[in-house]
Amino acid sequence: MRYWTLRLFLFALLFFSLTALPADKSVSPRAAKLHRQAIVIDTHMDTPQRLLDEGFELGTRNTYGHIDIPRMKEGGLDAAFFAVYVDPNRYQGANAIKRVLQLIDVVYEQVARHPEQLTLARAAADIRRAHAQGKIALLLGVEGGHAIDNDLRVLRNYAQLGVRYMTLTHSLNNNWADSATDEPVHNGLTDFGKEVVREMNRLGMVVDVSHVSEKTFFDVLEVSQAPVIASHSSCRALVDIPRNLSDAQLRAVAKNGGVVQVAFGCWFVEPNYEATATALRADYGARRRALREQFKDDPRQLAIEMYKLAAELQKRVSRGTLANIAAHVDHVVKVAGIDHVGLGSDFDGVSCLPEGLDDVSTLPALTELLLARGYREADIK
Repeated sequence: MRYWTLRLFLFALLFFSLTALPADKSVSPRAAKLHRQAIVIDTHMDTPQRLLDEGFELGTRNTYGHIDIPRMKEGGLDAAFFAVYVDPNRYQGANAIKRVLQLIDVVYEQVARHPEQLTLARAAADIRRAHAQGKIALLLGVEGGHAIDNDLRVLRNYAQLGVRYMTLTHSLNNNWADSATDEPVHNGLTDFGKEVVREMNRLGMVVDVSHVSEKTFFDVLEVSQAPVIASHSSCRALVDIPRNLSDAQLRAVAKNGGVVQVAFGCWFVEPNYEATATALRADYGARRRALREQFKDDPRQLAIEMYKLAAELQKRVSRGTLANIAAHVDHVVKVAGIDHVGLGSDFDGVSCLPEGLDDVSTLPALTELLLARGYREADIK
C-alpha cells in the first residue's frame, strides 16, 4: 500500500461512529440517523481464534461471545480488524507462523461463505465501497511481533496476504521489542526492531503500539515515518495500568498523526475493577482450569462454559458502565484532539465489559451518549 493510501486508510480510522439501525429501541432517531450515515471501524476484535478453535460460524446469531454477523449489523459495524492473535506462551517460531496462516485462512473462509454480507478489505477505498454496498469489511492485523519469527520475509508475506497492521508485542517481550507487561530486556526496540518498523512503513502496514513498553513506544515514534495506531488501549490518567497510555503518549500519537483506539474491557476503563477482581482471581482461575480439563475435547462447549463463567464474574466485580468508555474518549479528545481517537473494543478477547455495552449490537448506545455529552455530529463522525 503506497503512503498516500496509508494516509487515506488512517483517515478512515478516525470515523468511529456507528451506522445501521440499532437493535436498542431506546436510541433516539437522531442517534440512529447519525449511526447509519457514519462509517464505524473497530480496530481490534479477537474473533479469528473462535473461528479456528471452536468452528464458530459468523453467520449464526449466538447467545455467547460478542460478535456475529446479525449482531454486527444491529450494531452498525462497517469494518472490523480481526486480530490474528498468536499467544506467545503457546506459539513461537515456525508454530507461530503456522498459527498465523491458519487464522488468516479461517477469515478468508468466512468471507467466501458470506459474500453478500462480508468482504475482505486491504485499503480505505475498500471500506468505503463495502459501506456503500451494505457489507461489512473485514481487515487483518497480526497481534504479536514474535509471529514473524525474526524474519522480514515472513512480514512481507503477511502483508501480501492482506495484513494491514501488526501489534509489535503481546504480553511478553520478543527478541526485538519490550512489552508493557514484561520485565524490559532490550531498553525498547533493538536495531532489528527498528528495521521491522521501517519495513512496515515501506509495506504500508500500520505499526500498532498497543502492548508495547513506554520505551518501545517512543522508539517506534522516533523511527516511524508514518502514523501509528494503538489498536486497543485506553487512558492511564483514568485507569493506571501498563496497557493504557499516559498523557505524554497520547500527545506523542497526536504529533505523529496517529490514532488511539479506546478499548472496552473493564480493566481498561473502570478504575475500581482491579480492587474488586483481586479477591476473585484465584477462584476464577481455578474454575477456568477445571473447565479446560472438563471440555478439552469440545472447544465449542468450552467457549460457552467460559462465557457463562465470565458472565458470572461480571456480576461480582465493579465493571463500570458505558459512561466509563465515554470518559476515556473524552480524555483522548482533551489531550490529543478529536482527530486522534477511535474504537478498539477487544470484543471476543475480554471476559468483562462495562454495563450498557455488552456486545457489538449495543454500539449505538455510545453514539447516543456522545450526543448527550455535547459532541457535535461532525465530531462524532
